[in-house]
Amino acid sequence: MGLIHAGSATTFSMHQVQFIGLAAPSRGSTENAVWKIVIPPNTMAKGPHQVTRDEIFVALSGAADVQLDGRSLSLEAGAALVVPANTDFSISNSGPDPFEAVAVLPVGGQALVEGQPPFVPPWAQ
Repeated sequence: MGLIHAGSATTFSMHQVQFIGLAAPSRGSTENAVWKIVIPPNTMAKGPHQVTRDEIFVALSGAADVQLDGRSLSLEAGAALVVPANTDFSISNSGPDPFEAVAVLPVGGQALVEGQPPFVPPWAQ
């Protein structure tokens, strides 16, 4: 199962954000989960969260507003964002164009959302 076609990739939605599952254990990857995210224009984050492993976002198009450990950053096409493990972050899109990025999280990495037990996002399973 080495090739995942865009048309057969499973799509998930959460808080208006689209997650397109590419590589993950259920799709043959043993080391990293990879997915594409699409954040529509004028979509605000639902609050900060953390991950238990470093997560990397590579911006493909548009721009996103990032809150990372209390700092405000702009993530624009062509740039990469490294989110250290156990660090508060959120990603929003206040701009007029969709924001698209590819995200990478090591297999087994979990999301930490206040008030919920740790969980592996479904697009990373």
